[in-house]
Amino acid sequence: MGSLFRSEEMRLCQLFLQTEAAYACVSELGELGIVQFKDLNENVNAFQRTFVTQIRRCEEMERKLRYTEKEILKDGMKIPDVLDNPKAPAPKEMIALEVEFEKMDTELRQVNTNNEALKQNHLELKELKEVLEGTQNYFAVYGQDIQHMMTEEIQVHEEAIIGSRQQQTAALGFYVGTVLREKVPVFERVMRFVTHGTVFMRVEEILRTFEDPLTGDSLHKCMFIVFYQGEQLRNKVKKVCEGMRGTIYPVPDSPQERHEMLHGVKTRITDLENVLAQSNEHRQRVLSKAQKEIRAWTIKVEKIKAIYHTMNMFKVHLNSLTAECWFPVKAIDDIRQGLSIGEKISGSNIPSVIQPMITDERPPTYYNCNKFVKGFQNIVDSYGVSTYGEVNPAPYTIITFPFLFAVMFGDAGHGLIMFLFGLFMILKEKSIGASRITNEIANTFFGGRYIIMMMGLFSVYTGIIYNDAFSKSFNVFGTQWNPNIPEEDLTTLGDAQIVLNPIYTHINSTAYLVGVDPIWQEAKNKILILNSLKMKMAIILGVIHMLFGVCLSVFNHIHFREYIDIFVKFIPELLFLGCLFGYLVSMIFYKWIKFDATLSSCAPALLIHYINMFMFKYEEPVNGNLCNPNLTFYEGQKPTQYIMFFLAILSVPVLLIVKPVYILAFRRRRGKKSDSYQPSDPLLSNEILPANEGPSNGTTVHDIEPEAKHEQSGGGGHGHGHEEMETGEIIIHQAIETIEFCLGCISHTASYLRLWALSLAHAQLSEVLWNMVLRLGLTVAGRYVGGVVTFVIFFIWANLTVAILLLMEGLSAFLHTLRLHWVEFQSKFYDGEGYAFEPFTFKHILKMQSLEEVTS
Repeated sequence: MGSLFRSEEMRLCQLFLQTEAAYACVSELGELGIVQFKDLNENVNAFQRTFVTQIRRCEEMERKLRYTEKEILKDGMKIPDVLDNPKAPAPKEMIALEVEFEKMDTELRQVNTNNEALKQNHLELKELKEVLEGTQNYFAVYGQDIQHMMTEEIQVHEEAIIGSRQQQTAALGFYVGTVLREKVPVFERVMRFVTHGTVFMRVEEILRTFEDPLTGDSLHKCMFIVFYQGEQLRNKVKKVCEGMRGTIYPVPDSPQERHEMLHGVKTRITDLENVLAQSNEHRQRVLSKAQKEIRAWTIKVEKIKAIYHTMNMFKVHLNSLTAECWFPVKAIDDIRQGLSIGEKISGSNIPSVIQPMITDERPPTYYNCNKFVKGFQNIVDSYGVSTYGEVNPAPYTIITFPFLFAVMFGDAGHGLIMFLFGLFMILKEKSIGASRITNEIANTFFGGRYIIMMMGLFSVYTGIIYNDAFSKSFNVFGTQWNPNIPEEDLTTLGDAQIVLNPIYTHINSTAYLVGVDPIWQEAKNKILILNSLKMKMAIILGVIHMLFGVCLSVFNHIHFREYIDIFVKFIPELLFLGCLFGYLVSMIFYKWIKFDATLSSCAPALLIHYINMFMFKYEEPVNGNLCNPNLTFYEGQKPTQYIMFFLAILSVPVLLIVKPVYILAFRRRRGKKSDSYQPSDPLLSNEILPANEGPSNGTTVHDIEPEAKHEQSGGGGHGHGHEEMETGEIIIHQAIETIEFCLGCISHTASYLRLWALSLAHAQLSEVLWNMVLRLGLTVAGRYVGGVVTFVIFFIWANLTVAILLLMEGLSAFLHTLRLHWVEFQSKFYDGEGYAFEPFTFKHILKMQSLEEVTS
């Protein structure tokens, strides 16, 4: 069984692991990444499983590492990738890791707490310095006039306040502080409302920008000074300041005291900045030490957690653990070697045991794809993962997908740009992959780099066949048309349309060496000619594509031993599709070969002939006129079409009736058959396979033969579970399949006309951009000014070409190609009812960029 043509041969086995060796063995299997474990404790709550304590310890270590990682990134430091793959530490090493993380976490949190306190103190001292300097300046300018200014302002706002005279006779006091700039308007309104305008307040913006010690954001503050008279107003002013989150600073009344206080504050700021610098240095040393190890620590912790999560799926006995797992048969030697390494690491003397199982469960589907095939395999899997053992469409999709895309996108110039873009990503894939792309669209393009390269390459090929590059043709090999019109006749004709008769002006025995003759680019009837060519080509490619899909189904029938389906399904489907639409393709080729320019007036109308085939309508020559397009155009056409029609019609009842009758007759003769997955190797029912070679404790050692073939009995792998259906369900199911296929052949053939439609649309859009944009720049202005204009217009044309023709048209052609493969091609042979092989592996841990991905 080919690993790409079909799924890898899979086997379900039981693993018996000793308790002391289980952790190391599972770790080695995780490094291999070729074993998929089954959860044997599905009905057990996650919090009641055996190793839930170890998982919680890992989550606690994750929390500490996440905090450290956040602090490292907060300081703008980059976390370097590890060059090697650190192994999962032994269980006893978890304690050492926990101690290390606890010490680092405690030290870092303590440093951060102290640092925040120092920064808060530094912020307050800087604000106090600004306040003292502002107060000194204010009193130096307005100190003698403050009482007068206050009296005037109060009289303006309130002239009839009772008790105002008593307040004026009281001692004058003031508060100085800071408030956030965005709160100043509200602060002023609230102060005026609460005090009824009986205070004198001035606000000035502090030019210095402060930094929030907690968030690191910039803070813009304003200094305020409020003069009041009386104890009652003092209390009101204080409450307003506290309510608006303002900070009041104790500023002395005398200038001498304020000067001494300012000097002391400056000294304290200098000392505090020295302490802050030392604290930051210590924090940087702690973070630098963690920066070097945090990536390796993260990988180790995630591996430990993944191992214990996997071990929670095992059945736990007294001194052993039992697991069930799927793995590729040919990987058994690697698995046995990994288990042996795990036993040596743990120091266990009792070998692990592998015992094959017989099960009715369908195996997972696994393809060992390289990075080139992986993109095309993902296209197939997006429709549905293939049923275990059925034909994989991916190897054929590698060719058919970019080719059908190129038929719709056929432009050598645009294809070359796409090819170079894909090739660039392939050549730079290591550096691009190492940069850890976070943009989803860019990541999608990079993941499909091989698909883009192939689509571009095939587009160059079809562009050469169409002789189309940026809507222009190239006369490389010389046109095969030879008008032979004298120059004086051309002068006489002027702008009149010149009609070339191919009988006289075309070298009939030859054609342009590669692709379409370039003379058609300038022809007025270019659209008519290319319409006919591309429409017929779309039908030909579509029918061939569908016939190929039907032919692939025979390999499924043979593989699943459904030999009856070859006669009651494959052959009738092939006859129905071939006799109706294959015959149409043969008529197209016959018309191309038989009728040249000299016989073009007698060329048959294929659409009319195809309709007449179903109506049994054939016209006979009248008065010896043999050039009627509706007449039969080859000898034996009438009996041939009768045979084709009746073969196609008789295929329908075979598809509809024979299979259900056979199933019911077979059931009555032998009874209901099981749909179980049973290896064909008779030794597997009694075979016990220790992981290491050589007998142990009297157990006979047998080896798993990678070449052993395991098939599903009774056709259960690819059949549709007929043995489990009732009689009515079988008949209805077969009727639906027959109707779907017969009607699908018609609709699917018409669906391939999108190859013709999108090809013409792409060519017309390209021509419009050339004629209405770039050509305008080439014909406008003179020699010198025109060069500048051409440069600008070329930039516009290039951007429109990339945006519209490469991106939008490319995406449109990609989606249409996707539909042709999913619906028209794969529906002929592909069920896609399997499930993917998801092995236990550490690869996703190595690709993790941050611990935040764990929580998400």
